[in-house]
Formats: sequence, C-alpha cells, structure tokens
Amino acid sequence: MGGQGSGYYWRSGAKDCADDFNRLDVRHCARTGMLQPGRSTVWKWRFRDEVVATVNVQVESDRLVLNYRHREGDSEWKNENYAVRIVWTPCRFGGTRPWFLCPARGCGRRVAVLYGGGIFACRQCHQLTYRSTRENVSDRATRRGDRLRARLGWEPGILNGDGEKPKWMRWETFHRLSEEHDDFLRISMREMLSRYGGGREFGG
Repeated sequence: MGGQGSGYYWRSGAKDCADDFNRLDVRHCARTGMLQPGRSTVWKWRFRDEVVATVNVQVESDRLVLNYRHREGDSEWKNENYAVRIVWTPCRFGGTRPWFLCPARGCGRRVAVLYGGGIFACRQCHQLTYRSTRENVSDRATRRGDRLRARLGWEPGILNGDGEKPKWMRWETFHRLSEEHDDFLRISMREMLSRYGGGREFGG
C-alpha cells in the first residue's frame, strides 16, 4: 500500500498520472506484516484528514481478496469483490520478495504496485504516467533545487533566497550543495525568462 493519503482519485480515468491514484504497494504490505494468511483488515486513504476510499482485505495463503465500492461520476455505486494473486521470488542475497499479479483481464504482470480505479491494476493497464515525465526543464530544475533546500534546512521555495549552513554540516558539503542549488536556480529562471520574458538571459 502506498500509505494513507498517497493519492485521492478513486475513479478510473480521473487523472492519468500515477501519483494521483490510490495505490497498494506489496512491499509496504510485507514490511508491516499485512500479508500474513488469515489476516483481515481495512485499508483507508485520506485526503486533508477525510477518508476518501476504503477497501476491506482478506489475506489468504497466496492472494488478497479485495472488497469495496466505487462509482464513476454520478453513476450507481458498484460493489467489487475479487482476488489479487501474490507470488514470491528469491532475492540475490537470500530471502524472498513478494509481487502482485495484476488482476486486470488479460494482464497478469508481476508488479510491486497496483493503482486503484474501477479495479486495482498495474500502471500499464491504467495507462498512467509519472508526474516527473511531464516536467519541462524549468519544472525539473525547480524540483531538484527544492530537494537540495530540504537537505540544507532552508525555507521551501527556490526563489526564497539562500539560508545558513546547518550546524552539523561540513563547510565543504555546504558549499557544494549551495552551488548545485544555485545552478538549478539559474536553469529554472533562464527557462522561465526564455518562455515568458522574450528570451532575456539570466545568470550568464
């Protein structure tokens, strides 16, 4: 499971981005003991502290049985009850890891994550993309710059100016990360100015 709140679109086709769909992650299930046969649980997804989706799950020896309701738009609610098979494969350094077999008709792909819609299915069956694949050069630079700001403990937002060195960080590391951040800032601003500012240069 992707964790509570890892997406809030419940209808298949509401968005074609994987990040916006409720999801079941078999790796999370294994880590938290949710794959123990005989276990019965309810998985919930929240958005802004409100429960937006609920799935009742019954765990059997080699599969999960999902029971839930869904609807598209103003149509009638539909009850769903079907099984998702689980297979285990050996790991390179010992042990095994689980996989879901996509339950969509004609698929059966071995995947780690299933995305919720009319049926929980793999990314290919839902024809989903990742949000990062839609990014332009400016978006990508901004996202990477913000990631560095988080490491540096700076205020979020690439345009908010530089912060101070964290007390625990070495100066060498601080200067390196700061320079990388500034490079991403220049790229982001140059692309935005090129698009909206008539091609003026920023930062050389």
